[in-house]
Amino acid sequence: MRARPVSPARLVRELADRIATTAAAASGSGHRWLRVGFDGADSARPDRWADALVDPLRLRGRPAVRVRSADFLRPASVRLERGRTDPDAFYEQWYDLRALSREVLTPLSPTGTGRILTTFWNPVTDRSTRASYVDVPEGGVLLLSGPLLLGAGLDLDLTVHCAQTGAAMARRTPEAEQWRLPAFARYAAEVAPELLADVVVRSDDPDHPAVVQPPAGG
Repeated sequence: MRARPVSPARLVRELADRIATTAAAASGSGHRWLRVGFDGADSARPDRWADALVDPLRLRGRPAVRVRSADFLRPASVRLERGRTDPDAFYEQWYDLRALSREVLTPLSPTGTGRILTTFWNPVTDRSTRASYVDVPEGGVLLLSGPLLLGAGLDLDLTVHCAQTGAAMARRTPEAEQWRLPAFARYAAEVAPELLADVVVRSDDPDHPAVVQPPAGG
């Protein structure tokens, strides 16, 4: 597969067009909302692309709501029971995927209510954020971002993987977070997110992204 370099602005336009087109097609099949996941390590900046799409989608008639998996962590007693720098714990038990499904993804399923929580757990206070529920308008788009989203059974309608080589990730990861790198190596080996995602954005340098082109006939 080859990668097609694009400017950040063009990437946002292309993603907005892809999401809006997918949402329109899904609405014809009874899907009142579209759930889009932006997967990638912090160094690949999945939050950046999800944030950048809110206004372009609104201009295309698709109100968007942002959710970050970092706001759906498990309590510290579970998350840190093996210590603060255990890569396997980060991979397996940091994120409360059940809460994310229950409070965000299931309500935006075809039979859902459209009422979601955009935040769930505050890791600073180690308590619930006590956020109010938000009503997502029909035709709206969920933009969920975070690491390790693929291959976890999350019910997403469209997925974007922000891919990095191990070397690029190591260069762009702060020293204090280098302990997470083995978790991402494990994720790449066990899940192969580049093969699961609907769209793959090569993000070795997030300021100079490239869209991975599927092979001809693929």
